[in-house]
Amino acid sequence: MRTTGARTATALGLAVLCIEGYDLFILGAVGPSLLDHPGWEVTQSTLGLLGSLTALGMPLGSVAAGWAGDLYGRRLPMVIGLTWLSLWMLLSSVAGTLGFFAATRFATGIGLGALIPLVTAFVSESATPARRNLHVGTALTGLAFGGIITGVLGRVLLPAWDFHTLFLFGVFPLVLVPVVWRVVPAVLPAAARETEEASVSANRLGEILVARHRRATLLFWAATFTGLVLVYGAGTWLPTLMVRNGYDLSSSLEFSIAFNVGAVLGTLAAVVLADRGFLKAATVASFLLAALAMITLSTPQPRPVLLFASAVAGLGALGTQNLVNIAVAHYYPAQLRGTGLGFSLGIGRIGAIVGPSYLGAVTVLFTWPKASFYAFVVPAVLGAGLAAMFKGTARDGPLAGAGAEPENSSTPAGA
Repeated sequence: MRTTGARTATALGLAVLCIEGYDLFILGAVGPSLLDHPGWEVTQSTLGLLGSLTALGMPLGSVAAGWAGDLYGRRLPMVIGLTWLSLWMLLSSVAGTLGFFAATRFATGIGLGALIPLVTAFVSESATPARRNLHVGTALTGLAFGGIITGVLGRVLLPAWDFHTLFLFGVFPLVLVPVVWRVVPAVLPAAARETEEASVSANRLGEILVARHRRATLLFWAATFTGLVLVYGAGTWLPTLMVRNGYDLSSSLEFSIAFNVGAVLGTLAAVVLADRGFLKAATVASFLLAALAMITLSTPQPRPVLLFASAVAGLGALGTQNLVNIAVAHYYPAQLRGTGLGFSLGIGRIGAIVGPSYLGAVTVLFTWPKASFYAFVVPAVLGAGLAAMFKGTARDGPLAGAGAEPENSSTPAGA
């Protein structure tokens, strides 16, 4: 695809993932308001459960969309995912009971799970190999932009407005449906279709687990798990944790905004390094920065230092997961890219399920306010170790290369 096509794909991908990011961080933004909502009796454990319920639907969407995207093209599954997401966000905005609200969060998660593998594959296929990391990374910053919008709206509207209002903005995906239908190709690129026709196996999960792919696939799954523990734990709990440490709601949402600004700037800086052959080093460093940032947030520091630490935490959590997604898209050949991304995010979404409840449990079990921040350090350090275990392919490798690997290369990461 020509450069203009790559830019169009990147812009559309950024817009679609902005929607995902908005919903990713909306529960964190409304968390303090939910705890005070009359009649629902929401506790800190309930808040963690709501975050986990949202994440519980995501593996279903990720796996199904990745598989369908490889078989039928990216367009139709993306349209279905956006429409589904709009419907359930609308229902969340009118939910009158906690039980129905929880059900809408689970259903919303199915739509959210579908978008990242589809968008990542679509943008990756639209870009030239030498610029693929930059285009995919730029599109993935949409997640953080969505979080910034959530934080800004929450700061402006809450607590004066009812928290349901923020979910009403979730109908915006419907605006993008005709754009997706026009811009996204109905079928895979010609090279992917030719490889697809030559494939003798219909078992796509089996193909990404064959000996030459197995080590890379399992490491991708594990790294995604730890990354999503950080992302969804922080997305659900960061504003509430800052309130527990003495800040008011408006101030705590400023930390959430800084978190997402850091994710945007950090991702863009990291993909520049990736295009120069340092994706693996950037991923390891970002995980470690997440641990350092959370330790800093647990200590009494001047406000500017804490806001900067929040920004670094954004790079270390959401930015790092963006890097892992780029590595997955870079590693698999085109006819397996959607499946590889779908299963990586699908299996890894267990981390998204565990993250909010894990932080909720720590918050309940330990009255020491710093304990919740230190709970982030464990998955961050583990993620750094997993990223460091990736090895090069026959050329540059999924985490070491500059994105110039041939489209249909299938050399294993563990070679």
